[in-house]
Amino acid sequence: MDVPVNVPIDDPNADTEWNDILRKHGVIPEKPPSPTPMIEEAMLRAQELAHENRLEGKDLDELDQLEDEEDEQFLAIYKQKRLAELSTLSRKSVHGRVYHLQKPDYSRDVTVASKGSTVLVNMTGPNPESRLLSALWRQAAEKFADVKFCEIAAGMCIEGYPDANCPTILVYRNEDIVEQVVRLGKLGGMDTRLKDIEKLLVQVDAVKSTDQRVGSTDGDGEDEDGSRIETGSSSRANAEDDEDDWD
Repeated sequence: MDVPVNVPIDDPNADTEWNDILRKHGVIPEKPPSPTPMIEEAMLRAQELAHENRLEGKDLDELDQLEDEEDEQFLAIYKQKRLAELSTLSRKSVHGRVYHLQKPDYSRDVTVASKGSTVLVNMTGPNPESRLLSALWRQAAEKFADVKFCEIAAGMCIEGYPDANCPTILVYRNEDIVEQVVRLGKLGGMDTRLKDIEKLLVQVDAVKSTDQRVGSTDGDGEDEDGSRIETGSSSRANAEDDEDDWD
């Protein structure tokens, strides 16, 4: 009868001649590969990607300033790419305002319109958060004219919809609701600003994170950090006009 032999093993991962013999005969498993080469390869790839994308997010003026630092041919190609992107954006910028909906318009102006694009709906009610979002909705619609922003009184859209759930944002794409935000808690509550709406637009892929407009200010009622919105009589007048649209 065979008598089992206890083979002395110190560190099975050590690079020793004895361990090589044991691995050869299947006594201990092969030593796992060192992660170092994979880590080095990942770091190298990250550096390559950073270099490839170094011009992402720069406008044409910033690209002009890099003429002495970048390869002339590469920079020219990249400028053509940016010009093409701007041209495409210009063709898509057909909205620039908030569409105030009646219930019969909803299917056509929201569901059908969302084929191949993103449509955002603000279901609003008689409370401060709704008034805040309506003001921000107008700013976002003007800034991102290629995105369709709609607004409808919640009770007109869904009979009996509770005011406590207003405002509710519905995001449509390809005739389906892909995101729903009830009240402004997730966006910042009564401290919600245009920059928070922009984050939502990026999150739902309505605009790209590299879009030049994201985070920029264009002087329509915002300070440098985008924290101020329209206030005063002009804002109240806009709100009254919106209510008239729903009568």
